[in-house]
Amino acid sequence: MPYKTNGDLPSSVRDRLPEHAQDIFREAFNSASHEYKQESTAFRVAWAAVKHEYHKDDDSGCWVEGASADER
Repeated sequence: MPYKTNGDLPSSVRDRLPEHAQDIFREAFNSASHEYKQESTAFRVAWAAVKHEYHKDDDSGCWVEGASADER
């Protein structure tokens, strides 16, 4: 099921990711959903796309843009 807006995303995504990361998630999910026809695969692809540009900060637990300290 494609998501038209970030407001349509599951709360588990909306409540955790900043707006730009939600855009990335939504676009990747919609594309993968169309290509693979499996929701579980689309979710994995979408999270991988987010993790390509964002990481979860160890101190705050918030998702922030850029590489993690481990990847620098």
